[in-house]
Order: sequence, then structure tokens, then C-alpha cells
Amino acid sequence: MRKLKLQIQMTIDGFVAGPNGENDWVFISGGDEAGFQKIIDLAESSDTLLLGRKLAQGGFIDYWENTASNQLDGSQKTLAQLIVNMRKIVFGHTEATISGKNLEVENGDLATTVQALKNQPGKDILVYGGADFVSSLIGLNLIDEYFIFTCPIAIGNGLTIFKEQKILKLESSIAYKNGKVLNKYLPV
Repeated sequence: MRKLKLQIQMTIDGFVAGPNGENDWVFISGGDEAGFQKIIDLAESSDTLLLGRKLAQGGFIDYWENTASNQLDGSQKTLAQLIVNMRKIVFGHTEATISGKNLEVENGDLATTVQALKNQPGKDILVYGGADFVSSLIGLNLIDEYFIFTCPIAIGNGLTIFKEQKILKLESSIAYKNGKVLNKYLPV
């Protein structure tokens, strides 16, 4: 059975975005090639990417498709090509179609659909967000591995993915030069 892996950036005060979805704080501490390589490794271990409608329509798809098609080289382009070439499933209740390469829209029951995806052959499944969508996956106990990049910044207010108590077991932790820490957790 395939695993559903969450990979997300979070502030030290537990927010995944500002009150209006702002995420400019993700880049304040600067880049770290080793940390970015871990993001690429997670993408390479997966062949399907799950997204909430708000994230997909909020510029995520356009950003990565534009990055993949530009003439630059480097790790960001590598990640962009992985994301663009990956099967992407956008979950929402109101849209029938959303444009994007290798993109499907799913309006069915979230738990049933994700369980069916986990039972299909292939690599693991990755989820990036948005906050409400990830919160729904967590509430339904569908996430098998949590990869949380904690950024060395507090924003005081914002969107969270945890709406109720969730006990997780720390499996590994890596500190990067830019101050970010990647913690891998498993559900208990």
C-alpha cells in the first residue's frame, strides 16, 4: 500500500500560512541546498500530488509550470519538473475542471478517494496543502508520514493544520544551516 506523505513549511508558532494565506515568510531565512534536496527527494519518492482547490487556483500550478518551462537550471527547476510531470489531483467541491498539466479534479468523498489512491500500484503520494485541505486529511487520519519543516520565524497569527489534539511520534530530525528544522513524524 502506498503512503500519503505530508510535506509542509510551518512557523515556530505553528502556522502554515498567514491569516490570508501569506507564505512569504518561508523564504526569510534563506535557502539551504541540503534542505531543498530533501524536498526533491520526497517528490522523487512520489508519483501523485494531492492539492486543495484554493492552493491549486491560488497560483501553485502556474508558478511551478512557469518555473519548469524557464531556461534556468538548478534544484528549483528540478523540483518544478517533478511537480509538473507528476499526476496531480485537486480536491474541491465547486470546480469541475482546473487547467494544468497532468491535473485531475476530484469532487468525491475525500476518505474514500484517498484510500482508493493508496491501494493503487505506484510510488507514494505527496500532499503540500492548502491548510484547510491538509487539516481535513489529518482529521480523517489519512496521513501516514508528516515531514514538517519548521522555519525560524513566528508570525503571531495565521492558518493552522491541526484543529484537534494529534499525537505523533518523532522518527527523525535534521537541522539545516539556515535555521530550519525538518522533523519526520508518524501517527501513533
